[in-house]
Amino acid sequence: MSTAQTQEEWKPTQNPWLITGALMLAVFIFAIDGTIANVALPHMAGSFSASHDESTWVLTSYLIASGIVIPMVDWFSRVFGRKNFLLLSILIFTIASMLCGMAHSLIEMVLFRILQGVGGGGIVPIAQAILLESFPKEKRPAAMAVFSLGVLLAPIIGPVVGGWITDNWSWPWIFYINVPFGAAAILMCNEILEDPPYAAKQANVKTDGVGFFFLATWLITLQIVLDKGNNADWFNSTWVCWTFAVSVLSCILFFISQFKNKESLIDLSVFRDRNFLNGTAILVTINLILYAALAILPQFLQTMLGYTAFLSGFSMMPRGLGCLVSVLVCAAIADYVDNRKLVAVGLVFIGLGGFVFGNLNLQISTINILMPNFLYGLGMGFAMIPLITLSNNTLQNCQMTNASGVQNMLKNIGGAVGTSFVATAITRFSQVHQHYLVDHLNDLNPVFSSKVSALTGALSSYAHPSIASYMAENTLYNQMIQQAHLLAYMDTFRIFGILAIIVIPLLFFIDSNVPVKSRKK
Repeated sequence: MSTAQTQEEWKPTQNPWLITGALMLAVFIFAIDGTIANVALPHMAGSFSASHDESTWVLTSYLIASGIVIPMVDWFSRVFGRKNFLLLSILIFTIASMLCGMAHSLIEMVLFRILQGVGGGGIVPIAQAILLESFPKEKRPAAMAVFSLGVLLAPIIGPVVGGWITDNWSWPWIFYINVPFGAAAILMCNEILEDPPYAAKQANVKTDGVGFFFLATWLITLQIVLDKGNNADWFNSTWVCWTFAVSVLSCILFFISQFKNKESLIDLSVFRDRNFLNGTAILVTINLILYAALAILPQFLQTMLGYTAFLSGFSMMPRGLGCLVSVLVCAAIADYVDNRKLVAVGLVFIGLGGFVFGNLNLQISTINILMPNFLYGLGMGFAMIPLITLSNNTLQNCQMTNASGVQNMLKNIGGAVGTSFVATAITRFSQVHQHYLVDHLNDLNPVFSSKVSALTGALSSYAHPSIASYMAENTLYNQMIQQAHLLAYMDTFRIFGILAIIVIPLLFFIDSNVPVKSRKK
């Protein structure tokens, strides 16, 4: 019997659904921590005396650290054994969560979040690989529906849980709460999981130190440029130009080293698979939109509409409901429908959600926030669940760990880029709109003159007419700035909608899986 046949025929001794339950607990606590801190950022910034831009490092450092570890998952699995590496990852993640809650400065928080990302980086790709190889191909869509529900639902309910904890307890508890769940995940995975022959501990595994150096340099310098570039006026700053050049060069050298080194960190041959290549490109775009939208919406609701941390998180609950609905629908019809059509429907829903959010105003009711969030949830479920299956369906079991690592690394980079992008987009777009709107604040504009007169008359009973006139003009100027910020949020949401739509043509380059039950008929 050939090695390939042995790899394909291996099955776990435990029930696959029992394995799914143990893995999903670990996946859930990792995925929820990508967004649970979103609504608590203003509170953290206040505790650490940091600006809002600086506080976003709490989010991006976590994503980029896990992004560095993810492509090394296959190598670590061969060094320690896949099960042992998963247990070690959960342990590091749990300890780092406790340290994050104990942080007393922004530097400490960022360092502990990096450690948390290092620990959590291996959880999702290993869980995805184990689930894909534990189920036969005809049952993988159902398994991926459950997996995707955890991966999608956790970031969505993260702001809700984080907002409630922040308002009722304090922000450190959003990290302390991981400790008991992490301990439970370690115990369950230790009892239930087992390593197949091709994922067991191996001897004499060589280290790709050069590849790791280029990978770390690429991602760290990229994140520095994304996080600090806006404050430094981007490429008008010399250090930004040099740092970006180092990032690009390191990226090129990393991929060259992976092609040339036989003992490389990642096996890039998976990109020869057309399904994997195009499916991963769409997944990266979806992840960018998911994390960017989850970063921008709480900020909009709290700064523009005066929502509390809990209410801003609670307003995103319809995403979870929409995701749940789409997961149930996908699980029911995945065997009968071309999965590419489900992905296309999901991307359309995501695009619609972005365009609806692109028509926001400051007089909206709560329903205007809930409906587009529901559309986002529907879209994420319909798009990501069948897409994970499609992108991995033509790979062998022995390729799953490496492929999952590569795919999740790129998804994390997409999420980090999206999170950094929105901070820049809001700042830049608001400056552009302010430049055009300020021209309307002059005495030649009859609307402006009438509003100044009306406000001056109302304020004259409380202050001298000259002071009242100054106060009236200043009030209208502040309203103009507020409108400029609103328009910036609208533009950013519209970009999300456009991104979701323009990747739909990539589905034509993915081979359709013939529905099993339809074929039997």
